[in-house]
Amino acid sequence: MGKKQARGWSVVSAIVKQRESAIFLALLIMIAVIQIMAPNLLSGNNVYLVSRQIALVAIVAIGELFVILTGGIDLSVGATMGLAGVASAGAMVAGVNPWLAILFGMVVGVLIGIFNGWLVSYVLIPPFIVTLGSQEIARGTILIVTKGWPITNIPKSILFIAQGDFLHIPVPVWIMLVVAVIAQMVLTKTSFGRRIYAIGGNETATFLSGVNVKKIKFFLYVIAAFTASIVGIILVARFESAQADAGTGWEMQAIASAVIGGTSLAGGAGSVLGCVIGACIMGILANGLVLMRVSSYWQTAIIGVVIVLAAVLDHFRKK
Repeated sequence: MGKKQARGWSVVSAIVKQRESAIFLALLIMIAVIQIMAPNLLSGNNVYLVSRQIALVAIVAIGELFVILTGGIDLSVGATMGLAGVASAGAMVAGVNPWLAILFGMVVGVLIGIFNGWLVSYVLIPPFIVTLGSQEIARGTILIVTKGWPITNIPKSILFIAQGDFLHIPVPVWIMLVVAVIAQMVLTKTSFGRRIYAIGGNETATFLSGVNVKKIKFFLYVIAAFTASIVGIILVARFESAQADAGTGWEMQAIASAVIGGTSLAGGAGSVLGCVIGACIMGILANGLVLMRVSSYWQTAIIGVVIVLAAVLDHFRKK
């Protein structure tokens, strides 16, 4: 009995020491405080709506996680979302089968990732510059195609991917869970995932050990674009249109979710679970501020403060 208790306490101790545990505790405390001040927070309808929004941010954040783990950054994920959505919606309106149109939108989005990955990995241009540039290219392309107007008349057959539910849980949440499980398996159960962490920890040593660093970093930007494209198409189904400004600011939400969830901007540390918890914190905080009728100006400032605090904590945690 004593050995079983000792083993049980060792398991509990290991869980508590995980960085995700402290972040999850912070999430629970935040929920409790907001619930006291805004009792509608945990109402069934509000939880349904917030969970759908959190799922979408988490999907983009998971893709961003892959890039950040190597010390990189992708500022183009928001614009990639918008471009993938516009491409798929445009194809649908032109008479293409909705599912083939979705595939077309995914391909267009992934092409942005290929562009980013090639310039960062093989031309060796800093990721900040590359992805900032591709962000503007994608945004400009969207405006050229749409002239600033939304693309409407989206087929009803695809709306369930954003507006439907299964077992009373929104479909986007199920999609997020699938993406999260696959990402977790890749990062923790494959040599590819272990090499990603190794590159973030010490890129030079990883290269000298024989790892094809350039190839791995190339595919990470493709992964980030892929997850962003998924969300871009879900947004088309959610709003039944492709908006010219869709995805604006989402790159910051994705990066913030990853950082708040314990991902180090220097690379080498972070997890899928942390990203999901970070997205929950971002989503519930934003929703709570709305329910408490806090001015939208203050909402932006408060969320900015949270992001900075997360970065500061990450800095001191590494010391």
